[in-house]
Amino acid sequence: MAHSFFWRSMPPDPDLIRGTLNTILLEVISRRPMYGYEICKAVNTKTQGYFDLREGSLYPALHRLERDGLLKSYWEQTDANRRRKYYQITDSGREVLARKREEWREFAGAIERVLATFVPGVPAT
Repeated sequence: MAHSFFWRSMPPDPDLIRGTLNTILLEVISRRPMYGYEICKAVNTKTQGYFDLREGSLYPALHRLERDGLLKSYWEQTDANRRRKYYQITDSGREVLARKREEWREFAGAIERVLATFVPGVPAT
């Protein structure tokens, strides 16, 4: 499934992005409850502009995470008398996030070990 991201530089291979959206959202929302636009801004800030999350991916992913019991939502009135829907991580979401963090560390570490040992022009051992 292709995600609707906008990249400020050369886009990464889609295979590197696939499957990470849920982890990114859970991580950002784990800090405190947030509403949609705030989540998009946080993702952009955390990635230093590497990619912007667009509504076409954000809301379906938030609804999926909520349906799976990893997030819950509630409405709050703003000072301007508007309603905002906030998303908050659940205990199940925190458990899944802890597992995803560990999976990512192991995966990234394994890739880094391969990349760090590669020397151009030298046959692999």
